[in-house]
Amino acid sequence: MWNYQSISRIDFRVVPILLGMMLISLLIISAYTVDTTIEMGEEPFLTPIAKQQIQWFLIGSFVFMFFAAFDYNKLREWTWILYGGMLLLLIGLFFTEPIQGVNRWYRLPVLRMSFQPSEYAKLIVVIALSWFLEKKQMQAGQWKTAFQAGLIAGIPFLLILKQPDLGTALVLFPITLVMFYFGRLHPTVIKCMSCLGAIMLVGVAVIFLGAVKHEDLRPYATKFLKEYQFDRLDPHTPHQKAACTAISIGGLTGTGWRKSEFTRRGWLPASYTDSVFPAFGEEFGCLGIVILLALFYALLYFSFQVSVVAKDHFGRLLSAGVTVYLAMHILVNIGMMSGFLPITGVPLVMISYGGSSVLSTMTALGILQSIYSRRFMF
Repeated sequence: MWNYQSISRIDFRVVPILLGMMLISLLIISAYTVDTTIEMGEEPFLTPIAKQQIQWFLIGSFVFMFFAAFDYNKLREWTWILYGGMLLLLIGLFFTEPIQGVNRWYRLPVLRMSFQPSEYAKLIVVIALSWFLEKKQMQAGQWKTAFQAGLIAGIPFLLILKQPDLGTALVLFPITLVMFYFGRLHPTVIKCMSCLGAIMLVGVAVIFLGAVKHEDLRPYATKFLKEYQFDRLDPHTPHQKAACTAISIGGLTGTGWRKSEFTRRGWLPASYTDSVFPAFGEEFGCLGIVILLALFYALLYFSFQVSVVAKDHFGRLLSAGVTVYLAMHILVNIGMMSGFLPITGVPLVMISYGGSSVLSTMTALGILQSIYSRRFMF
């Protein structure tokens, strides 16, 4: 079940990529969590929040190695325990005190931290769908199989949407679509989901490209969206403008580390969490963004390769779902901070500050390496 020797067979190309992402994360967190009352040049690199992120990276590294050594096939036996526990945690959120007006986190006073179940729910849905679609491989084209698979993804989707956490819920949609495709579900289901996704993208594009004014759609959109949800579709919100402004200020080479004026003055909200991409762009410019995008591309490329070499259907489904899970976080975060998508609060993997995001990402990457290291084992 757990074999340390399998660590020697992982894809070591991802290690320098992860180290590079960790360094970028710490540079941004350190830059935007300094005490502005301290004289320039005297600020310590390891601010309190940067130290916390290092702790999460260290814990995440152990999690990565644990799951890389763990036999991913054993996840089949734990699927419904994980899935049931996830549902209980998501339901339990509605009986807790809201944090920042929403029910997304559990407070853990002993550890002085908060725990966000939805970050792990996406990964557990991938595991549950992989198990189910492998089990129903011979009945994949039946409507009954599609309905059951839809329930597996749909129940946590609705619970996360109710928190409310629209961004996290919507990340589940493309993950589910890709897994349904790899699982060879009924073609009509794939076509309907693809059309629904296309309609949503076209609707957002129409608003964000200025073809239709945001306010002109309010009487129609608010019939099925809440007011605050529709307001997020406004391409001219202060947060959206601030993100685009920060990127444009960076220019080609950026203002330099800890030399930004716009973001350090607090004009960009959530500069080291959700808005870490424009904060990085202001200080390191277009060249820095190209390097960051190259790291993301390499990570996703090597992740997709795992699906190619996986030895069984469960491994292929699991690796495909995990890779799309990573890709959607990257695309959605960068898209919303570049003015192409509404801001919904999706973290940028391995860059944004946050323990839940780091641990769930490192768990996902560890599972990928478990699949990769056992590609020749029978």
